[in-house]
Amino acid sequence: MKTFFGTGSKSKLGKIVAMDRFDSGRSLSPIRQAEAYWTALLDGNGVPMRSQIDPRGLENILEFTFILERIAPGLARFRLAGSHLNKLAGMEVRGMPLTAFFDPEARKAATNALEQVFANPAIAELDMVSSGAFGRARMQARMLLLPLKSDLGDVSRVMGVMVSDGAIGATPRRFSIQDTRIKPVSEVQVPAKPKLEVTDGFAEGFAEDKAEFQRPKGHLRLVASRDD
Repeated sequence: MKTFFGTGSKSKLGKIVAMDRFDSGRSLSPIRQAEAYWTALLDGNGVPMRSQIDPRGLENILEFTFILERIAPGLARFRLAGSHLNKLAGMEVRGMPLTAFFDPEARKAATNALEQVFANPAIAELDMVSSGAFGRARMQARMLLLPLKSDLGDVSRVMGVMVSDGAIGATPRRFSIQDTRIKPVSEVQVPAKPKLEVTDGFAEGFAEDKAEFQRPKGHLRLVASRDD
C-alpha cells in the first residue's frame, strides 16, 4: 500500500493517508507512465510505430500493459497482455477481443471508443466498474488506449494499460463504463526537442573554450663546461 504523511495531529509525523484507492485519490502511475512513454515517442509523423515500443521502457508496468490489433471496425484482439489482465479474466487473454472485459450492455460504448482511437486517431481513457456479487466485491478500474501504427503505416495497433482497485475475487471480471474521455492525437503536444547550437562542428555545451597555443617551456638546460 502506498502512503504519504499528511498533517494530522495524532502523530508527530502526521496522519498516514492511504494512496492506493481510486475513491481516495489512488495513484494511477501505470496509466500516467504509459501515457508519458507514448507521448515521448511522438514526432512530426504523428502516431508512434508499434516497432518503437520497447518493453524495457515499460518494465515496471508490464503486468498492466497490453497490445491490441484491429481486426474489424470497433473490434480488436489482444496480441500481448500483462499478468494483471490474465488474473482479472481468470485465463490467458491473448487472442481474445477487448470486449471480453465488458458487460454486454457496455460493449457498444467500448467499441465506439476503440474505433475513435483507430479512426481519428485519438487517446481514450475509460473509468469502469465491476459490480459486486457472490464471491467478489465491487471493483473500480481504469483503462488507457493509445494508438500505434503497424509496420505498414496504418493505425491498427493500440498500446493499453488497465489498472484495478480491490481484491479480484471470483473471475472472470467484467465491467460497465462510467465515463469515457477522448482526446485527438492532434491536440497532444509533441515534446520539445533540446536544441544544441553548433560551433565549429561541436554542439554548444560540449565544446570547450579554445586555449591559446603556447610553446612549452623547457625543463632541462644544457651546460657546457671545459676542463683545463
